[in-house]
Amino acid sequence: MGFTASQIRQDLNCFGGFGQQGYGYPVESLYNEIGHILGLDHTYNAILIGAGNLGKAVAMHMSFEKRGFRLTAIFDNDPGKVGTVIRDISVSDLDSLEQFCLENKTDAAIFCVPKEAAHEIADRLYRAGVKNFWNFSHYDLSVHYDDIIVENVHLNDSLMILCYKISDANYFPDDTSA
Repeated sequence: MGFTASQIRQDLNCFGGFGQQGYGYPVESLYNEIGHILGLDHTYNAILIGAGNLGKAVAMHMSFEKRGFRLTAIFDNDPGKVGTVIRDISVSDLDSLEQFCLENKTDAAIFCVPKEAAHEIADRLYRAGVKNFWNFSHYDLSVHYDDIIVENVHLNDSLMILCYKISDANYFPDDTSA
């Protein structure tokens, strides 16, 4: 990964003492401790809002369980999507969002909605007790509540980073005859 052993030891030391000087780290206990630090030893209930192409892709291809999450419900406001099944979960009407959250412990919401809908849905969820958002909408969700955690996902930024890395790798091509 390009880090020195000293850098890794210093980083791990921020979370407590692991291993023994001169002997290294017991791999299994270090693995378990890092999982604990990341919160992977808990299971958080998550809902997904937006059953379009992106929402379906996120629902079907994310290994939620390996990452400490369990997908419990999917919501959409399109009557053509309501009632369809994604990942063994029947898509519910967005009108039932608050009721579901009030009746079921919901730790996080995944936004795969148009940017115009993101803020309103965040407010609705907050009023229903949901305070953690993973936002894929094309809008940086910034909320005016102090107790909310938002992780905005920037797919375009990731693509630009890839573009830069490809360009950087090809900046000095091996063939200088061109």
